[in-house]
Amino acid sequence: MRYGRLAGPGTVVLEERPEPSPGDGEVTVSLAACGVCGTDLEKLRGNYRTAGVLGHEPVGRVARVGTGVTGVAVGDRVFVHHHVPCYSCEVCARGDYTFCPNYSKTNIDPGGFAETFRVPRENVERHAILKLDPKVDWDAGALLEPAGCALTAIHRVGLPDRATVLVLGLGPVGLLYARLARALGATWVGGTEISALRRAAAERGGIDLTLDPRDEAAVRAAVEGATHGRGVDLAVVATGHPSVARAATELVRRGGTVNLFGLPEAGSRLDADLQDLYLRGVRVVPSYATTEPEIAEVHRLVVSGALSISDLVTHRVPLERIADAFRLAGRPEEAVKVTVTGPAAG
Repeated sequence: MRYGRLAGPGTVVLEERPEPSPGDGEVTVSLAACGVCGTDLEKLRGNYRTAGVLGHEPVGRVARVGTGVTGVAVGDRVFVHHHVPCYSCEVCARGDYTFCPNYSKTNIDPGGFAETFRVPRENVERHAILKLDPKVDWDAGALLEPAGCALTAIHRVGLPDRATVLVLGLGPVGLLYARLARALGATWVGGTEISALRRAAAERGGIDLTLDPRDEAAVRAAVEGATHGRGVDLAVVATGHPSVARAATELVRRGGTVNLFGLPEAGSRLDADLQDLYLRGVRVVPSYATTEPEIAEVHRLVVSGALSISDLVTHRVPLERIADAFRLAGRPEEAVKVTVTGPAAG
């Protein structure tokens, strides 16, 4: 079978390897689609301090099930989550599941960009396979994981009643965050983004106002106008640029929250007036990844019609052209969300 592999900084290649077989308690899945995530792009650039496995937003059909597996059957349409916490360590006991030491050690084999991939027993046992409702198409299914990341962040920071929210960076996951905030009751949601294509996607999804972040005066004026000069309750840094994080600290209200959500560049620093943050009581809260309950909740929101996400997929590229998919995903002026499609997509 064919699969996409990171072959060094700047290079993703398609290789052949034997099709995996499920062991006891395991499942194999035939790929329908897998989103190209910003973290995949950072791995390609050599800017991510984790293992170089590519593809963690896959949906497909169950191909085979191992001995003892219940709850899924051959042919089922499923989403598969690549990482699971142990749910038994001190970190998990405090509810910080995505920071569990075991979390990043679990993964699908050989990754989501494979014609067929294997779901390990621990992932199966911890409910990392979610059967898709017929109302959830492959495009929406491939966005469940990044939308789950946004929901995990919202739970972590706590969304106030009638919140005002500014999302700085309207890439695919920033767009999902903005739409979720709106679906969960935020009264005003704004966004900043250089790409006109992505600003249009935000406005199509009901976001109140989008602006080019290069016009800093216009951004500040818009926030002040929407919040009567107070600043937003929640400023979401949905990009890794340090200057955006600094801007977020200046746009949030007294007692408000800055959510560090996008992957920061390795070695980057927050250049902010710490005394100002101290005197204004601004919280700076990082959020990383997601777990099965949030993904299941996003799935329910999509099924109910409260959250619409499938329109964010603008390009579907077959697995044999995976290098083209990565190039396209790195061009925000041309694409919103790019998925790599596999044999189960038909």
